[in-house]
Amino acid sequence: MKVLIPQDIAEAGKKFLLDKGYEIKMGSAADEETIAKEVTDCDAILIRTAPVTRKVLEAGKNLKVVSRHGVGVDNIDVQAATELGIQVTNGPLSNSESVAEHAVAFIMALAHHIVEMDENVRNHDWESRNRVRMTGLSGKTVGIVGLGRIGRYVAKKVALGLDMKVIGFDAYIPKDAVPEYVEMVDSLEELYKRSDFVSLHCPATPETKGSVNMKYLSLMKPGAFLVNCARGEVVNEEDLYQALTTGIIKGAALDVLSSEPPKEDNPLLGLKNVILSPHCGAHSYESFDNMAVHAGIGIDEVLTGKSVSWPVNKLEK
Repeated sequence: MKVLIPQDIAEAGKKFLLDKGYEIKMGSAADEETIAKEVTDCDAILIRTAPVTRKVLEAGKNLKVVSRHGVGVDNIDVQAATELGIQVTNGPLSNSESVAEHAVAFIMALAHHIVEMDENVRNHDWESRNRVRMTGLSGKTVGIVGLGRIGRYVAKKVALGLDMKVIGFDAYIPKDAVPEYVEMVDSLEELYKRSDFVSLHCPATPETKGSVNMKYLSLMKPGAFLVNCARGEVVNEEDLYQALTTGIIKGAALDVLSSEPPKEDNPLLGLKNVILSPHCGAHSYESFDNMAVHAGIGIDEVLTGKSVSWPVNKLEK
């Protein structure tokens, strides 16, 4: 059986598939047209960020499974896959630690002005040590929006590792899944008001898209920071720009943006109180191995008729 891989993955994932006896077909490009042409003789797609649209799915006459390299399935038409009887899987255990570490790194970099200080030293501004004051983290409050696996990892690292207070909001998580060091609050308003750092770990859904707007940003402390390692669509960037340039909040760190890569005229690119990274929170060596292998596991489970460990959709039997 044949597996299409439109974008290259770690060798560990390819080795897993080859050891299981699958033939790998490396794609020549990651656009919709090319994938639709190259999937026609394949039983599976191992997909990263390329689009898996209805057109692609319908072109895959032998297609039985689309396995996501990572967690988010925004680029996959899951409804169409379900209608066509194609299983979609992902790897929710593959990169959570890395993303959580990236969020914590952002918190520390914001508090200690790491990027600014680096630039100052390179520009021979040693005296900045007497002008810039850092924010101590012990005892400060981190508000986590979304207490899924990544949010809980962030909570653990900042509470137990940095002696920070953690409050959280999640309308769906069971109470018994919340660690004892997290205080759950009843509303987002309370979370934004009390937090020194707000760290976003919620998916992009119709309810959450654009939900981080001036309504909530205006509730934050003037010395507070926003961290987003979730999805760029969750943040209203115009409102965030206004909050950052008028002193409503002190700074932000963003691994994700509403348009990726960002347009050249995105005003956030010109702000000194914003730290940016290119949607790479999950890109550790360990996570890439995990994502590749876990995606391969999903493919093997479906094609061999085993129980699927990480199903995204539910198919009619």
